[in-house]
Amino acid sequence: MFKPTPNPPDHKPDTMYMIVPEKDSESLLANACESLASANVIASDFAARLQWPDRQTAMAIQQLVMLAELAVSRALDNIDPA
Repeated sequence: MFKPTPNPPDHKPDTMYMIVPEKDSESLLANACESLASANVIASDFAARLQWPDRQTAMAIQQLVMLAELAVSRALDNIDPA
């Protein structure tokens, strides 16, 4: 059977930003929490420089990041309550 397009080349994932599969959940959650905290501050600072309605949109994004940060922080507390 004739195919109009060739098969794509074999793709090997780039390991530059690959997370080691053996990394434990607590370390991954701690890193995610820190990243979300940074994104929260960046979004808040960015929103402060905008005018309405763009500020409102940026603040909504900031709130979503904050909620994700809280969820990850709670998951981290569930792993290590102390």
